[in-house]
Amino acid sequence: MESLSNQLLIDSYRKAKRMNLNDDFIQLIERELKKRKIFDMLKESS
Repeated sequence: MESLSNQLLIDSYRKAKRMNLNDDFIQLIERELKKRKIFDMLKESS
């Protein structure tokens, strides 16, 4: 996950949510977004 750009990570998260993918997978992405401190910004812009 560390090798993904912030934008690619955000895009992946949005697509995973839209496609209703496995919750464990979505949580994995969310953890990385939180680690990078961009999860809250993402939620605010929704």
